[in-house]
Amino acid sequence: MSTLSDNFRVEQAAASDDSIQQVHDRLRGAKPDKEHGYSKTPLILLGVMCTLVFFGSIYVAHYSIRFDPLAVNEHANRAKPEKAGAVKLTRAQLGKRVYVANCMLCHQADGRGQPNVYPPLAGSEWVAGSEERMIRIVLHGLNGPITVAGKQFNNVMAPLGTVLSDDQLANALSYVRSEWGNTSPEVEPANVAKVRAETAGRKAPWTPEELLKIGQ
Repeated sequence: MSTLSDNFRVEQAAASDDSIQQVHDRLRGAKPDKEHGYSKTPLILLGVMCTLVFFGSIYVAHYSIRFDPLAVNEHANRAKPEKAGAVKLTRAQLGKRVYVANCMLCHQADGRGQPNVYPPLAGSEWVAGSEERMIRIVLHGLNGPITVAGKQFNNVMAPLGTVLSDDQLANALSYVRSEWGNTSPEVEPANVAKVRAETAGRKAPWTPEELLKIGQ
């Protein structure tokens, strides 16, 4: 009785193994074979990416050496960039930043102003004239019709005396007086301080008529 039971279990196990084998055979037979092999698309994409990285690296290496990170650092030592030390910049160079922040909106980056609205600073007889006039204009503003480079303008310039220090004002005027073809000397902070003290009680903007009375 025991032998018959053991034989029955062996036959069941064998039958089970055969069934599993048949299922595997059916699954293998049902799996379609690829007619054209594996797709080449991933290899093509990989090649394109490698090419882009290669030429991108060449582009960056070629043009990055033209960038001078010290150009925007007025305290860098360009002769020996690895060593700390201030670089001596002219007042005009220092004044460009002041001009961009406070004057460029009206008078534009090229100093040509805006037609019929704000007068030009490039080629202006006022810029090339008395520096004391220019200092007063920036300190207290300007109001009324004015002729600049043969053209009429009639607008109001806001005073910047409470915004700019003597150094900043001198630097900005030095930039204006030496840029866009202008060739006038730099303005010293001591001269700005002198005019500021002399006109400390001034509250209203200057008029062109008042400024023209100031000596050349």
